[in-house]
Amino acid sequence: MSDTGHSATAGPGAVARAHPNYVMVWAILLALLVVSILGPMIGIFWVTLITAFVVAVIKALMVAAYFMHLNVERTYIKYLLFTILILMLVLFAGVAPDVMKRAGKNWEHVPATPGAVEPPRH
Repeated sequence: MSDTGHSATAGPGAVARAHPNYVMVWAILLALLVVSILGPMIGIFWVTLITAFVVAVIKALMVAAYFMHLNVERTYIKYLLFTILILMLVLFAGVAPDVMKRAGKNWEHVPATPGAVEPPRH
């Protein structure tokens, strides 16, 4: 074993990398959690909305980079992930007009009425 903690027979092209400081990543994620909880308490809708989405994107990128180890993967893995995200957006854009509209030929709006569903009896 070498002093990096990796065995000498790790394979051709193996690169020894130091592990990230997971406690620091956890602390940053925890701070972002506090920001996302305290953000709605400001009471300004647009600030809350922007803060929530920015915090969510930062947290998702940090989890993908550090806990899914995408920051040390080969470049084609990142391209593959980007392609999958684009295809997911295309799928959403394709079905969203049908799923999210509030009118149509076979569409019926049935509002929920209080007490319409009886609680189960034991």
